[in-house]
Amino acid sequence: MSDMVLPRDARIYVAGHRGMVGSALVRQLAGRGYDRIVTRTHAELDLLDQRAVEDFFQSEPIDVVLLAAAKVGGIYANNTYRAEFIYENLMVQCNAIHAAFKAGVRRLLFLGSSCIYPRDCPQPMREEYLLSGSLEPTNEPYAVAKIAGIKLCESYNRQYGTDYRSVMPTNLYGPNDNFDLETSHALPAMLRKFHLAKLARVGDPEGIRRDEQRFGPIPGDVRAELRKGAATRVRLWGTGSARREFLHVDDMAAACLFVMQLPSEAYAAACAPCAHINIGCSQDNTIRELAAAVGYAVGIEGEVAWDSSRPDGMPRKLLDVSRLQSLGWRPGIGLAAGIRSTYGWYLDQLQ
Repeated sequence: MSDMVLPRDARIYVAGHRGMVGSALVRQLAGRGYDRIVTRTHAELDLLDQRAVEDFFQSEPIDVVLLAAAKVGGIYANNTYRAEFIYENLMVQCNAIHAAFKAGVRRLLFLGSSCIYPRDCPQPMREEYLLSGSLEPTNEPYAVAKIAGIKLCESYNRQYGTDYRSVMPTNLYGPNDNFDLETSHALPAMLRKFHLAKLARVGDPEGIRRDEQRFGPIPGDVRAELRKGAATRVRLWGTGSARREFLHVDDMAAACLFVMQLPSEAYAAACAPCAHINIGCSQDNTIRELAAAVGYAVGIEGEVAWDSSRPDGMPRKLLDVSRLQSLGWRPGIGLAAGIRSTYGWYLDQLQ
């Protein structure tokens, strides 16, 4: 396989192809002419099953792995299902990376998360700040698993000479996001809450029913607000003061392929002395500003009730992406346009 690019005839296994990140990678690959994309649903291959994963890699010729499969969620899910988040992510990573190595796969991309950095990390967060302080308590188990994935790839590279790369994306959003109000991240949860409030204000119970049927149960506190109709308030977690960076998932997927097409020497030099590289847009907003942008895109303005009894999470999470930018990559989708297109996708699912 060429060291310069991903050959068009490469057999590329995208793990987690039905999720937001994996489906974006498949779209990017297909759009660039890759037609030997290998996928497996969870029913076809349980990545928690070590024997099944090893059998898959031994029986299926794979040239490149894009490891996007993960258990993900927002603050509530991370803080509530701590055991599942650390166990499942560790197992998926270990099974896939080790089985790929045993099968002779030389190139792999591991996708982590910006939550790997310390809670009180200097901003913007540079790659070398990894392991320099204590993690944010609400998502520590997930972060530990992702840090382990970085070190797993680094260790195989150092010991066996593989080319396993790690990228740490910032907060992502876009098509195929998780809009379940119990487990979703901030932006999709916010978008759905604004949409439901809009339906309540125009008196569309059938629309609310269709939304629940497609995107999952509506929690009791949200439903109570919806019953108020025109007086509906959108209740959001925290104080709104936390700052977050958001990147459209299609930009993230484009950045991942950009990283995988770098010559080994260029990637190693860009990362040094670290073993991973950040992916972001180098701009953040307060959650309060994000709420205003989402409300505008949905077409609803009104009172937002901030529940300060709920955690804000890290005060700020802005990635330093100077390493990636120095290689020539920039995002192409602005936040306002990205939110509009995501809401358009959301509405399409309700047809």
